[in-house]
Amino acid sequence: MTETPPTPDPYVRQTPMAALWALVALLVGIELLLQLGDSGYGGLSRRWVFLHGAFWNPLLNGTNPLFDLQPVTMFLTHALLHGGLFHVAMNATVILSIGKLVTDLSGPARTILLFIITAIAGGGAFALLGPQEPIPMVGASGAAFGFIAAWKRWEFDFLRATGRSIRPVATFVGGLTALNVVLHFAMGGMLAWEAHLGGAMAGWLVAPFLSRPYAGRF
Repeated sequence: MTETPPTPDPYVRQTPMAALWALVALLVGIELLLQLGDSGYGGLSRRWVFLHGAFWNPLLNGTNPLFDLQPVTMFLTHALLHGGLFHVAMNATVILSIGKLVTDLSGPARTILLFIITAIAGGGAFALLGPQEPIPMVGASGAAFGFIAAWKRWEFDFLRATGRSIRPVATFVGGLTALNVVLHFAMGGMLAWEAHLGGAMAGWLVAPFLSRPYAGRF
């Protein structure tokens, strides 16, 4: 009597996550260096780093930059900086947890590309909708929401393709939106919801172009 081996599920992959871990290590490493600087070690000033790398809306409205390309580079560099250990821990957790699925579906290179695209989109939305005062915006939250949106877009497309209800996706999006509203007011308006929105919209739109062919189940 012979047994037929199970047919492998074409969706399930064990994609190496080295690129994702390297990205998170970069985010955490930068914050740890800034923490050392805050404590008087290493000579790295958070103020100096934020002045050069955070997103500053006035730079798009005539304020002189500290270096020529700053109004361009800040669209990405702001996502590499955070306001503290808790801030970077939250974003790193989302990027790692959702990033595993993103990497499985798109591959390491496209995962990093998704991070870059959604981070830039988060900066763009903050430029259009955010306060125009000289208030620095930092954090990879736009990219984190981009990862979440890409994940939900793939689920949305799968549900539609298989004739199933998209209600789970709609419920999730509604709940996440409500959570952002609550946090915005709870944090006294200091939540960069504009970056979250921009990153999420970009993630939703580009996800179909970044995924590898898959079948079976989501």
